[in-house]
Amino acid sequence: MDLATIIGLVLGVFFFLFSIIVDKGVSGIAAFWNVPSVMITIGGTIASTMINFPMNKFVGALKASAIAFKVILMNEGEVIKEIIRLSNVARKEGLLALEEAAEAIEDDFLKKGVLLIVDGTDPELVRSILETELSFIETRHRDVQGVWSQMGALAPAWGMIGTLVGLINMLGNLNDPSSIGPAMAVALLTTMYGSIMANFICIPFAGKLAVRSNEELLMKEVMIEGLLSIQAGENPRVIEEKLKAFLSPILRASLSDQNPEGESEGE
Repeated sequence: MDLATIIGLVLGVFFFLFSIIVDKGVSGIAAFWNVPSVMITIGGTIASTMINFPMNKFVGALKASAIAFKVILMNEGEVIKEIIRLSNVARKEGLLALEEAAEAIEDDFLKKGVLLIVDGTDPELVRSILETELSFIETRHRDVQGVWSQMGALAPAWGMIGTLVGLINMLGNLNDPSSIGPAMAVALLTTMYGSIMANFICIPFAGKLAVRSNEELLMKEVMIEGLLSIQAGENPRVIEEKLKAFLSPILRASLSDQNPEGESEGE
């Protein structure tokens, strides 16, 4: 589980509830709960989003929210180490030996690239095939992020609609001045719900999905460059130094510590 997502959600709920309890006590929480306001804000936001997107993309975006809670196990450093391992195999035993090595590869994108090389595909065609797939992956990711971003944009608007509904009901019952204050409070709740839904759920989820997407796309770019370097017959040490350009200084140092010089050179 991604601790940042979990801790962020817990802290957000804690600070919100704690600020109410400090001022009004535990009983004060009830004043911030109104079922009709929740229905208008959440229901309206979901309805508008479904109008905006096809059903498969809307459902896909909801399923993709689980990614915000997952930890990516394979980082750029691990990808580079795998490519260096493959380059050593190719250097010692030839490109055809990569077919057997590919059976142990879990990542489908990397495995596909290795098999293209084994089949003797032209390097430019290998790049074209892999970059085309990368482009469609990026498009799918943007579609998912777009659903959450759109909900983040619509939620405050539906909160305001709920507030307007509450104000209309309040203004239609001005005969009882004592009811104006409570009615106004309820009317403003929908605005609060819309702001919370947008800034605490939808926009942060879209942001986390964008981060995960960038991480995945970076790893696949590393794979493409590494695979083409292997196909070109470059020295494993040269490949490693080339791919390190994709990494932060900390990851570069970590990768160097974990890869002895002899192994990288394929000796």
